[in-house]
Amino acid sequence: MKAIAAACAALCIAATVHASEDIADQYPQSELYSKPVEVIPHVFSAIGATAPPTYENAGHNNNLSFIVTSEGVVVVNSGASDALAKALHDEIKQVTDQPVVLVINENGQGHAMLGNGYWRDQGVDVLAHAEAIAETQENSDLILQRMRGYNKDRAGETRVEHANLSFEDRYGLTLGGVEMQVLHLGPAHDPGDIQVWLPEWDLLIAGDIAFHERMLPIFPHTCTKCWIETWQEKLEPLDPAYVIPGHGHPTNLPQVRRYTLDYLTDLRAKIGAHIEAGGDLASAYYVDQERWKNLDTFEELATKNAGRVFEEMEWE
Repeated sequence: MKAIAAACAALCIAATVHASEDIADQYPQSELYSKPVEVIPHVFSAIGATAPPTYENAGHNNNLSFIVTSEGVVVVNSGASDALAKALHDEIKQVTDQPVVLVINENGQGHAMLGNGYWRDQGVDVLAHAEAIAETQENSDLILQRMRGYNKDRAGETRVEHANLSFEDRYGLTLGGVEMQVLHLGPAHDPGDIQVWLPEWDLLIAGDIAFHERMLPIFPHTCTKCWIETWQEKLEPLDPAYVIPGHGHPTNLPQVRRYTLDYLTDLRAKIGAHIEAGGDLASAYYVDQERWKNLDTFEELATKNAGRVFEEMEWE
């Protein structure tokens, strides 16, 4: 299995040289940014743009995945709008006659859950972590208005619809003989981040705990120290052969470790040294992040990330 994984990862990595926030819509006949690809047998993902959400990518800048079994389909992420949810559903129907029986939101961000209304109208249950649901309940108006701001007429009749199923630590199900473990490994990128682990297939749909090809954003509420601890103590022991990250092409664990854990560790080391040297917030924005300059969204996020890590570490 590991040898197969290495071969698959090599193909995935080879494909990533084409990933860029400057690449135009790869699937213009669909609301989706790209057509779903079969990552391993029975597991598909529509890879989003490695860029901020825009009108041009219709907010499809994360990965929308689905798992096909003999008893139904499980979807991971409902998308940033009803139109994206429907577009993904249309693609699922081209792959299988099995119905969608569950949608999982990877967290409470708009591009993970604003398509929930479409799926609930189809009679499909939606699952999210309790903290993610709390976030959408608290910030629902802002989440929807942000999407309408960039998506304009493409927003359609999208509404905020909260997940109707919740869990705290893990949610297990077996469908068509396929065991799926929906996990909350711990604090990471955003409240209520979840991971979907398929142990028999050695695949982790990692959600936003893992980034690939683009710089990860650090939010004011993100605890980078916690993120590192969750990764090292909970994610690494899973040792998946295949990883579908929250953003960027499917790959392997070393690749997402490089662009997530290594980045967080490097930035915290740079900020730590800056603080030890008596540096202030104004100059913290410009610590050396040259190593990461080739990542998509570097220009948008590098200085913001440095400032937020300074504010976090100043009080550690």
